[in-house]
Amino acid sequence: MGAGHYENFPVASLLLPARLRHPVGVIYRFARSADDIADEGDCPAPVRLQRLADFNLQLTRIERGERVHAPLFEDLAVVIDRFRLPFAPFRDLLSAFSQDCVKSRYADYDELLDYSRRSADPIGRLLLHLFDAYGTETVACSDRICTALQLINFWQDVAIDYAKDRIYLPLDDMRRFGVSEAQLTQASADHAFRALMRHQVERTRRLLHGGAALGQRLRGRIGLEIRMVIAGGDTILQKLIAADYDVFRHRPVLRSRDWLSMFARSLGGDGRIGARHAA
Repeated sequence: MGAGHYENFPVASLLLPARLRHPVGVIYRFARSADDIADEGDCPAPVRLQRLADFNLQLTRIERGERVHAPLFEDLAVVIDRFRLPFAPFRDLLSAFSQDCVKSRYADYDELLDYSRRSADPIGRLLLHLFDAYGTETVACSDRICTALQLINFWQDVAIDYAKDRIYLPLDDMRRFGVSEAQLTQASADHAFRALMRHQVERTRRLLHGGAALGQRLRGRIGLEIRMVIAGGDTILQKLIAADYDVFRHRPVLRSRDWLSMFARSLGGDGRIGARHAA
């Protein structure tokens, strides 16, 4: 499902029960296709926004019971109907991706969390509906995990995003630690930049670990999948620390050996490094 895209987590992997792989894949295709409209290519913002508006129109047609013709939305209509999925999470995703077309800086951490609430948390909530595990406690854990994964993606991609004239590091934190945009231009991972990144990584790791109970709460292969997701995020954070936060020269990615280690940790714990709880 992730052909042409690098991911830090398993997407519709063989860990999931077979009946769930297709619907998970359809949700991923919707999110990835819409995200690519906002991120890929050289189209001006108005064109990107119109294409995302077209996605929203297709959702409205599905919601009204009208026929859609594009293969993606035909598949999505079937999945939404079969699993009684809500439409709000899909529209939240489109809202976040539309924001990417017009907003390239974030004043503070709260602004970043609001973006993540719409760009990442909806995926977890939709999966909980698929897993028949939607509830107050599971949603709270899922939101923590999804927001953490979004932030982890930002921290590993500081240089890539800046090349697109985007900065997801909170601007007030940059000022607090004495990091300027000029340093990003120069790809300078000096003491101030490392301190800034350490701060982001530490609170992101607390957030990720705060949702780890979900991997224990959900049993069987679904729980294992969630623990693998947590392990993927945790491994990237460890690689950021090991690189002394120099994301300009050492962008962390998951290798084959990492996936084997993550699987072993997920079988014997909750996915966090050092965790040894029974699954």
